[in-house]
Amino acid sequence: MSDQIKITGISGFGYHGVLESERSVGQNFSADITISLSTRAAGKSDDLTKTINYAEVAELVHEFIIGESVRLLETLAEKIASAILAVYQLANEVHVTIHKPEAPIAIPFLDVSVTIQRSR
Repeated sequence: MSDQIKITGISGFGYHGVLESERSVGQNFSADITISLSTRAAGKSDDLTKTINYAEVAELVHEFIIGESVRLLETLAEKIASAILAVYQLANEVHVTIHKPEAPIAIPFLDVSVTIQRSR
């Protein structure tokens, strides 16, 4: 079992969706991130350089949420997971959940989300 860093509710206004109206008007999105890694060296040394800086991860994720438009939540999640694994060599695995609480669904609902898991 590896250690985990979790960040929930990274939010931003983005222009993602299949419908043209979603890509022109935009809506709120949020992301939950869980990164599996060993934090043993950081815990023993109290040294930030021996772990993953969660503030940097949050900024990276936020840039994807507010950045280039994609049609599918799956695509947004994949881009975020790939970037985290590319930037942070200590990350063994990442879980990314993208929430779209304002999805264009005709019946009442609380949230739509897609979760992916990627590893090295």
